[in-house]
Amino acid sequence: MILLLALATGMLYTAGFYMILRRSIVKIIFGLIFLGHAANLLIFTVGRLTRASAAFIQEGAEIAPITIAEPVSQALILTAIVIGFGVQAFAIVLLKKAYIEVGDDDINKLRSTDRLDY
Repeated sequence: MILLLALATGMLYTAGFYMILRRSIVKIIFGLIFLGHAANLLIFTVGRLTRASAAFIQEGAEIAPITIAEPVSQALILTAIVIGFGVQAFAIVLLKKAYIEVGDDDINKLRSTDRLDY
């Protein structure tokens, strides 16, 4: 299972970097999304996959059960998902504004917005 997750992580990183190097802003946004998911999957894989109980101490017990799920990686992934959604929303709004101004999503045409002819 870890090998499958490692392959999926590698494929997501590869696709993300490939998409980021394109000229279209839409593809760059998809590249950012792929890189975010790859990072989350990497953290999830590093946190180990175990079938265990939640990290709670039962009432009356003084110690946690021996096999508990890793709560730190889950908290990191949850935080990363929320931050990723914020970045994606900002990038989509930026894409919309750039498309309205330039009329195209080509990165090279965005350089023409620096003119001082107004």
